[in-house]
Amino acid sequence: YVDEGAHKKMANERAEQYQGKTTGFVTITCLIAAIGGCMFGYDIGVAGGVTSTDDFLREFFSNVYAKRRNAHENNYCKFNDQGLAAFNSSLYIAGLVATLVASPITRKYGRRVSIICAGIFFLVGAAVNAGSINLPMLLLGRIMLGFGVGFESQAVPVYLSEVSPTHIRGALSVLFQLATTLGIFSANMISYVTQKLSPWGWRLALGTAAFPALLMSLGGYFLPETPNSLIQRGLAEKGRHVLEKLRGTSNVDAEFQDLIDASLLANSIKHPFRDILEKRHRPQLVMAVLMPMFQILTGVNCILFYAPVMFLTMGFGENSLLYSGVLLGFVLVLSTFVSIGLVDKLGRRPLLLSGGLQMITCQIIVSVILGLKLGDSQELSKGYSIMLVIFFSLFVLGYGWSWGPLGYTVPSELFPLAIRSAGQSITVAVNLLFTFIVAQAFLYLLCALKFGIFLLFACCVSVMTIFVYFMLPETKGVPIEDMSLIWTKHWFWKKMLPEN
Repeated sequence: YVDEGAHKKMANERAEQYQGKTTGFVTITCLIAAIGGCMFGYDIGVAGGVTSTDDFLREFFSNVYAKRRNAHENNYCKFNDQGLAAFNSSLYIAGLVATLVASPITRKYGRRVSIICAGIFFLVGAAVNAGSINLPMLLLGRIMLGFGVGFESQAVPVYLSEVSPTHIRGALSVLFQLATTLGIFSANMISYVTQKLSPWGWRLALGTAAFPALLMSLGGYFLPETPNSLIQRGLAEKGRHVLEKLRGTSNVDAEFQDLIDASLLANSIKHPFRDILEKRHRPQLVMAVLMPMFQILTGVNCILFYAPVMFLTMGFGENSLLYSGVLLGFVLVLSTFVSIGLVDKLGRRPLLLSGGLQMITCQIIVSVILGLKLGDSQELSKGYSIMLVIFFSLFVLGYGWSWGPLGYTVPSELFPLAIRSAGQSITVAVNLLFTFIVAQAFLYLLCALKFGIFLLFACCVSVMTIFVYFMLPETKGVPIEDMSLIWTKHWFWKKMLPEN
């Protein structure tokens, strides 16, 4: 469904004109920028960890604590509480608002300014959460963390895609997801340790987020601005100097000229959010909306948010509660390394398709096991519990090499410079909106649909896998400022583009 021959010829002809190598400078720069993903992941993972501890529930959600201790309470409904859901989901609605504010800041003042702002918001949020004495204070801390999520999700993927050399842009962009998975894994490990430190262990778990936030703030200060942003803001000579340093060569004429051309177009557009709605940007806009929406509708965030809660619901003993969360976090980290190794060799489409098929299979099997073997009040046998852990892990493995990293990577590399910040804003806003909706509704849906919720997610993954097969062109090896050419080679999107 894609003219692969013409696409590869077009990509290679332009990419071959770009000179340079993978320098240590660009690697270190990307590693520092990706710390933002670690913060995002930590805040996802730690929420699930602390909400499974008695001390935290007793202090803020006493009704959930009482239901959890009730042996006759329905397995699927023990944690069904909108206040508890709001603790998790408030971060994402705040991030949605923040990313819309972050877009003009990222465009006018540069990517690194937004990264520094994100680090400061994370610091404040971690401090407020650790010192919370009531529910409003707890929610305020989560909202501050949400502002950090909005700024870093807006700036970091764009930063990584702009400083990376074309031939390894996918791998370096996936660093954001790798950092996210490491954050989740770290949160699970810390939650497991701190649950034994009664009654203040949950405060330590929430407050530990201040450490990577501090690294992000300080690292952001020392980061170079991207050449794309510098040139767009009229600092062409400085932009070329940074580009030469990133590429390790002074022979950057082809890439520099592309950036100049893109900058002239970008500066002619005064209203990027209005421009992005034009027909010539229709394919990018569709991807900016559907890719992040599909990423959340895999259901993986529910598993990562509520892994400890779900394993408790399914009858796992207290000692294995956070072990299970740690296992899923480790699998997610491992699978992201698979994505880093393959994304620039196999391409984006093969990873998305294979990951989708694996996730569909695992969700169906999990649903069947729960439907047949877990009643409203009984516990799973040890054998079936182990099977669940295996298939949850395989599901996370498939997500970790496909939709996890590529749900951010693909949209971040599709937009021309003129509307890149606006496009990334839409991508992040849609991602956070659906994360908020799913996080707020999951505990209710788990109670109402029981095992059927995993069939619902399997249907969503089926739809998105079909969408990728027919509608997403391959972006591997295409220079970022020439990305608009791929739509003219696609069987469907070329019909949607204006005549000239």
